[in-house]
Amino acid sequence: MAQISDDDGTAKRATSSSISEQELARFERLAAAWRDPSGPMRTLHIINPLRARWIADTVAAHHPARGLAGLATLDIGCAAGLLSEALCDQGAVVTGIDPVERSIRIAQRHAEQDGRSIAYHIATPEELVGQEASFDVVCALEVVEHVTDRPAFFRALASLLAPGGLLFVTTINRNWRSWLLAIAVAEKMLGAVPRGTHRWDWFVTPEEADDWLAAEGLRRTDLRGMRYWPILHKAYWTRDLSVNWAAAWCKPGTAVDEGI
Repeated sequence: MAQISDDDGTAKRATSSSISEQELARFERLAAAWRDPSGPMRTLHIINPLRARWIADTVAAHHPARGLAGLATLDIGCAAGLLSEALCDQGAVVTGIDPVERSIRIAQRHAEQDGRSIAYHIATPEELVGQEASFDVVCALEVVEHVTDRPAFFRALASLLAPGGLLFVTTINRNWRSWLLAIAVAEKMLGAVPRGTHRWDWFVTPEEADDWLAAEGLRRTDLRGMRYWPILHKAYWTRDLSVNWAAAWCKPGTAVDEGI
C-alpha cells in the first residue's frame, strides 16, 4: 500500500473532493455527535456491528487463511471512526479518511485513548488516487449518497483497490419507496436521522453501481438489502433492495502477497 502523506505531518482540510461544500459544512456541525449512541447518529451505532460482521465474514470467505488479519483496509468517510475501530478489532490494518477535520480529530483522540492503531487522515478518495495508494479492502458505507459526482466517485473506489481486493458499499436505492421511507418517514416524521441528511436525486441504484464498476473491471460478489426499524432500533439483512442495499465487488488479479 502506498503511504498517505499530510504535507507537514498535520491534518488539514481536504482540498480535492466529490463532496459539496454544503455537505462538508453540515457534517462539520454534526461532528461532535458521532460518538453519542443515543444522539442523532444512533442509527449508525445500531447498524455498525451488522456491517462490520458482513465485511469480516465476506473477507474470510474470500481469504480463508487469514480473514481481515493484516489486510490494508481503507474506511472512506470514516467520520469519528465507528467502522474503523470495528475492523481494527478484527485485525485489519486500517486507514480512515474523511474530509471533515473535526471528525478526524475525534476519531484520532478516541483511538489513542483505547490504544488502537488506526491511521486517520483528512482526505478524499480522489486525493489518495493521486498518491497512487492501494488497499486490499476498501469500504464506502453510507457515503455514496453524499457525493456530487457518483460515477467519478466509483471510479476512484475502483482505482484504490489492489488486485484481488474487495470493495464494500452500502447506500440507498433511488425510487419512490426510498424517498418515502428514508426521507419522509425517517427524517421528517421520526427524526431517526437529522433532517436534510439525504437528497433523493443523489441516491444510487445497484444497477448503476454495477455498470460503473464493471467498466473498471470489478465483479460483484454479493448484493443484499438492509432493513432498519427506527422505533425498535433493530437492523437486519433482507432480500429487499428497494431502500438500503449493500454490495461487495472483487478486483481481478492476484495480490502481491500470495498468502492474501
